[in-house]
Amino acid sequence: MARALSPTLLTALLSLHALVSRVPAQELSSYDKQRGRMMLDQVKSDIKDNYYDPSFHGVDLDAAFKAAEEKLKNAKSNGQIMGIIAQTLVALNDSHTFFLPPSRKAAVDYGWEMQLFGDSALVTRVKEKSDAEAKGLKVGDAVLSVDGYLPARANLWQLLYLYYALRPQPGMHLTVQSPGGAPREFDVLAKVEDRRSLDLSSFSNMFDMVREGEKAERERKRSHRRQELGDALVWKMPRFNLTPDEVNAHMGEASKHKALILDLRGNSGGAEDTMLSLLGNLFERELKVGDIRRRKEVKPLVAKSRGEEAFKGQLVVLVDSRSASAAELLARVVQIEKRGKVVGDRTAGAVMRSRSYSHEVGLNGIAFYGTSVTDADIVMADGKRLEGAGVTPDEVLFPTGADLAAGRDPALARAAALVGVTLFPEKAGALFPEPKKN
Repeated sequence: MARALSPTLLTALLSLHALVSRVPAQELSSYDKQRGRMMLDQVKSDIKDNYYDPSFHGVDLDAAFKAAEEKLKNAKSNGQIMGIIAQTLVALNDSHTFFLPPSRKAAVDYGWEMQLFGDSALVTRVKEKSDAEAKGLKVGDAVLSVDGYLPARANLWQLLYLYYALRPQPGMHLTVQSPGGAPREFDVLAKVEDRRSLDLSSFSNMFDMVREGEKAERERKRSHRRQELGDALVWKMPRFNLTPDEVNAHMGEASKHKALILDLRGNSGGAEDTMLSLLGNLFERELKVGDIRRRKEVKPLVAKSRGEEAFKGQLVVLVDSRSASAAELLARVVQIEKRGKVVGDRTAGAVMRSRSYSHEVGLNGIAFYGTSVTDADIVMADGKRLEGAGVTPDEVLFPTGADLAAGRDPALARAAALVGVTLFPEKAGALFPEPKKN
């Protein structure tokens, strides 16, 4: 039976040996350990100086970092050093507080993705010509274990953090089950490629990096997609990354319709100003979202209305397990104010406000790293917190493995029905085709 992952088990995972190795492990030098100690000290300073709760949720921060310091003395690899630093912050059990390790020279592509639907982890994407596809992994398969651990709501962020940021692996051992089939086990190998190393002292390289960043930003803006369904407009909003003017432009299109379906599934949050602008377009009066609680102050978070220009039609908000932060706040405001219906799956419960602190260490080879630190908690206008709890939709509805395999979207179909539009799940699933990922 697969085991559930916990903060203590994260340490065990951090010491996993790679399934395959590209280069022999090198013995740690005294310089490596000294660098690790410097990073640990800086991360501690970031937390002590900036964490919103001066009691650190009852965690003895000095004792925790002292224990980590002792562990560093026995570390056998740089990967273990990064794991020891990360584990120290996991003890805070805070969705927005974590270690940002130095980037790696090797980029890892596992060739597949999963997501939680209810209590089940299901495969949502399998890349063409990947080892995952060759081994028979399919969209809709239930993921029963990853390297012996059961993906669940309480630990999925740890698994993703481990495999994608902290300790990318050349492969993993999976136990999966197709709808109506028997469980099967196999190893999936990742595609490992060397990243291009940039000398930022070169103007040409710096210009290339800026140009790539501008291109990525344009792509993010284009990823906001709309579709008309008769008198209703569906706005698929993948991220809160628009300016107030851009939000107003989207809502200007919505105002031509009697209903708006705001699809926030997969939306991990983003800019607070974008959220407040959107709320200002949905309500005809100023409203209080909640209170921002810092170490030494409490301030209300208020959305100013656009008054008569605000959208007055029907509203349905779609959310899922990957809807987080600003997406959760907006969905909960809609519920509290009874402005519309929220449909889908329980959200991520990751709504703290945070700030990232960037640092560098080293002489000959500089490593850039950082700390994401929660600097404020958010208490909703009804006096409740969403951190760790999430938003439970008015109607809980999400696809099964069979739905994913067949390309059906029952949640969007139900949202359409709520605003008087007939849309079959098969048509709903094809409304926003996924862009191809290389």
